[in-house]
Amino acid sequence: MDILELESFLPYRLYRLADAVSHEFSKIYKDRHGLTRPEWRTLAGLGQHGTMTAKALGEQSAMHKTKVSRAVAELERRRWLTRTPDESDRRVEHLTLTKAGLAAYREMVPLAKAFERELLARLGAEEQTAIVDGVAALEACLGQSVVGANRMSSEG
Repeated sequence: MDILELESFLPYRLYRLADAVSHEFSKIYKDRHGLTRPEWRTLAGLGQHGTMTAKALGEQSAMHKTKVSRAVAELERRRWLTRTPDESDRRVEHLTLTKAGLAAYREMVPLAKAFERELLARLGAEEQTAIVDGVAALEACLGQSVVGANRMSSEG
């Protein structure tokens, strides 16, 4: 019988690594603002793109629609985002950060970038290049659409 050593199985290793990095980064947005991972991803998506629909947020952040819905409701409760019904389709809402939401996002951007720099600084220059290029290559072969594929992006 052929046995799969889970600890050396690349998909499992990538999952564990992504989870560990995300957990480390979550300490920043949890400590700073008490955000959950879906709330952070929603805040970050709207901060990056401006106005988005919940469906677009889910696609961009790889979150299930129920997680997006809960995150949107919580950020709205905090008065960090507003919902505007679509003029042609009342089932669709356009989500936009308020001034308070945008302020929280702007506060988090340098912290997120510093986290990414510090994470990569744990590696040597060749390792940094290898990880960034390797992630981009995997994304490309799996059909992932990534803006700035020459940079590793903190998932959080």
